[in-house]
Amino acid sequence: MEKDKKIAVLIDADNVSEKYIKYIVDEISNHGTPTYKRIYGDWTKPQLASWKNVLLDYSITPIQQYSYTTGKNATDAALIIDAMDILYSHSVDGFCIVSSDSDFTKLAARLREAGMYVIGMGEKKTPKPFIAACEKFKYLEVLAATDIKPIVVKNAKKSTKNDDAKIGMTSVDKITEAIKTIISDISDDDGWAFLGEVGSTINKRYPDFDTRNYGYTKLTPFVSSLKHFEIKSVRTSNPSISLKYIRNKE
Repeated sequence: MEKDKKIAVLIDADNVSEKYIKYIVDEISNHGTPTYKRIYGDWTKPQLASWKNVLLDYSITPIQQYSYTTGKNATDAALIIDAMDILYSHSVDGFCIVSSDSDFTKLAARLREAGMYVIGMGEKKTPKPFIAACEKFKYLEVLAATDIKPIVVKNAKKSTKNDDAKIGMTSVDKITEAIKTIISDISDDDGWAFLGEVGSTINKRYPDFDTRNYGYTKLTPFVSSLKHFEIKSVRTSNPSISLKYIRNKE
């Protein structure tokens, strides 16, 4: 099961605010158990002082990396070296790289080549190449927003091309077209496809796909809001469990 995965959590302190740490830890618990929890930065810098209490509260190990010269990010190099050491220790099943920096794109790709489960977390400014290199990517602003207040959005807001470029996340239009294509590819003779399989395939095509990005906590109400699909429930022998199926509207 996914929750049995041992995950190394590596955080770039230069690119992440301490206000997100609770949401990072909570989200990781949905994917596995964090075995390594390390954060990288030059802790002699005053701007990182706000991290101190947070590190104690969440048992995160700070890794000191001095800035040897101006314009070179030694912190990134230290994180990458540690990630490779952990990889070759064969002690984890996956990695969570927390940063909005595209410098970790090659690292994420290399870890996935080695068969690792790679989750990325960063702000909406995160460059697309890093997002695409991860198996899943979570936006920190979205994780924080869902904890602040309940989501009551009734219709998913469609992003324009300009909005999409500005905030970074995949637009509703792209997700809608992908769902239509996936249904056509995997549906039965009557056009019905298992919604769980559709959702899994979308995640593979768009690592940043998360229904919370669009104002929904679950896949079914999100897909229903798009108005392009029919959804039906099929009861199972367990009265508390029903299977959801989806097909394109004519």
